[in-house]
Amino acid sequence: MKVSLVQFSPEWENPEVNTRKIDELMGNQIDSDLLIFPELTLTGFTMNSHLFAEEIDGISIQYFIELARKNKINIIAGFIEKYENKLFNTAIHFDRSGLICARYRKIHPYSYAGEDKYYNDSREIVITKVDGKLVGLSICYDLRFPELFRFYAKKNVEIMVNIANWPEVRIHHWTHFLKSRAIENLFYMAGCNRIGEDPKNIYTGNSAIYDPMGNNLVTAPDKEGIFTMEFDLDKVKEYRDKFGFIRDIRLI
Repeated sequence: MKVSLVQFSPEWENPEVNTRKIDELMGNQIDSDLLIFPELTLTGFTMNSHLFAEEIDGISIQYFIELARKNKINIIAGFIEKYENKLFNTAIHFDRSGLICARYRKIHPYSYAGEDKYYNDSREIVITKVDGKLVGLSICYDLRFPELFRFYAKKNVEIMVNIANWPEVRIHHWTHFLKSRAIENLFYMAGCNRIGEDPKNIYTGNSAIYDPMGNNLVTAPDKEGIFTMEFDLDKVKEYRDKFGFIRDIRLI
């Protein structure tokens, strides 16, 4: 599978400008199976959730539907979802035809930044399929809770995705968490982070992919770009059969 991480600097709370930025980054058609964007892709990590929230048929969703369809590529992107008078920090998987395959609502809003005051939390893990392979979804702060990823591992997820707005001041945590989650659960771990600035933070990217043994396959530098890595997901079963870590987990 070829996985591409779209690391860019979104303009603060400006979806229209950010769609143009993405169009420029995409350029010609991307040779990849899965394209992953950062958390809250078109707004940045805003607490003005009520101003930018959209229902599932909103403009932002329509943009990604068309992007996936045009490029015939799977996409995972983040947006502010309005659902039954609740607001969620949500990741959506669009398939090659632009159809919505899965919708993950962030389980752990980041209370240190007050996210829990402006977004509702979820209680549901979400697993989708990309070309028949099991893909788990998570968002940013979820990385700090290893027990969450155990549930994904027990469901035989082969690649775990985390989309983020993870600031420079704690970027070493991001790197260690991605690697640790991969090793602990014997799956590929793909993390897509942003770069640039918002009113409160500086972001330096470090979007990365780790294999099930914790080897770093790619780490993006502090610049905009699309960073692609091809790897063999059959290795997940090979490692799990060999070491037995997942089989031996006791969730008590």
